Amino acid sequence: MLHTSSRRIAIASDHAGFDMKAALAIDLRDAGHDVVDLGPYDAARVDYPDYGYELAAAIADDRADFGVAICGSGIGISIAVNRHPDMRCALVSDALSARLSRQHNDANVIALGARLIGIDTARDCVTVFLDTPFDGGRHSDRIAKLSTPHRAKDPV
Repeated sequence: MLHTSSRRIAIASDHAGFDMKAALAIDLRDAGHDVVDLGPYDAARVDYPDYGYELAAAIADDRADFGVAICGSGIGISIAVNRHPDMRCALVSDALSARLSRQHNDANVIALGARLIGIDTARDCVTVFLDTPFDGGRHSDRIAKLSTPHRAKDPV
C-alpha cells in the first residue's frame, strides 16, 4: 500500500472512524509519510466537527500537505473540513472518485465513511489520492472559484 513519495499527512476521525484511522495511520507511517494524528486516541464518543476543523487548520497552517478525514458516513466530517475556505475535501468511496478528486478538483483532503466502506477500499482510496496529481489546465479557474464563492453571471 501507499507507494507515493513521502508527504506530511494529517489524519483525524470521530469515534466511528477510530479503528480505520488507526489502521491507515500505521499504513501511512510504514510507507514513509510523516503522519500528524489529530485524534481521537481512543474510541470514546467525540464530535466530528471538532476533528474536521482541526484537520483543516493543520493543512491551512502548513503542518500537513494533505488530509484524511474519517467518520461513520464521511459526510459530517467532510462538511466540517469544507467550512474552511482553503479546503477542498472530497467524500470518496472508491478509487475512481479518489483519483478524480485530485485530477479535477485538486482536493487536499479526502473523507471516508468507516461504516460504508471496508479497510481495503479505504487503503485503495488513500493510495490513489496520494499518487494522483492535479491536472491543472481547464480545471484551475474552477478551483480558484471554490475559495471565493460568487453568483453566476448568467444563472440558468
